[in-house]
Amino acid sequence: MSKPLLDVNGIEVIYNHVILVLKGVSLQVAEGQVVALLGGNGAGKTTTLRAVSNLLEGERGEVTKGSIELRGERIEKLSTAAMVERGVVQVMEGRHCFAHLTIEENLMTGAYTRKDGRAAVAATLEKVYNYFPRLKTRRSSQAAYTSGGEQQMCAIGRALMANPRMVLLDEPSMGLAPQIVEEVFEIVRDLNTKERTTFLLAEQNTSMALRYADYGYILENGRVVMDGAASALRENEDVKEFYLGVGGEGRRSFKDVKSYKRRKRWLA
Repeated sequence: MSKPLLDVNGIEVIYNHVILVLKGVSLQVAEGQVVALLGGNGAGKTTTLRAVSNLLEGERGEVTKGSIELRGERIEKLSTAAMVERGVVQVMEGRHCFAHLTIEENLMTGAYTRKDGRAAVAATLEKVYNYFPRLKTRRSSQAAYTSGGEQQMCAIGRALMANPRMVLLDEPSMGLAPQIVEEVFEIVRDLNTKERTTFLLAEQNTSMALRYADYGYILENGRVVMDGAASALRENEDVKEFYLGVGGEGRRSFKDVKSYKRRKRWLA
């Protein structure tokens, strides 16, 4: 079998030298896949993405055990800029557009590291506008005066301007109306299908993520407790009950179920 594009092997992450957040997380992402990291708030999804993109240092975090390989190369010690050069770009949770810049100016900041000339950058910009026609309409508007959905599209488009092979997408549905969430995920599917862009996305909206992902990993308290093909996870009774809200007794709230019961069923 060919090696995966990304191979995370048993990593532990500690913040401030004392707070253990990830406890032996392992996952793989094949070229051209959409892989979802699922789990509740605080499960370790964002930390996993930051470990891959090497953004931990800014949060006083570090990988203390395990390894992360991109195309067979160890990358734990590389800078974030070096990761961008290798085609890995992260879209942060909360969008983080430059409020005082226009939509197009925001997009162009994503091409800052490009070295293939203005014509290639212009072609990528036009491609981004083809995927996000709403951004073309709002290209001269300041980001601060655009909607949350438009800002999320701008953040993803800005990542695409770096011409990445892999995009790390953190909570793309957060704070967006259901119709906009579906629109964003449809664009992710299009990019994956037409451009062969690989996605590793962290998402609390399990139902939506499993509709569009090829494979999923479920995290609990910094550990992977379940993984499998998205189609299999959608049909798994535990996933249905605890993450999709449907179980043998009908619809249930995740908060109504004690965590010890969940761990016992999953890890027995």
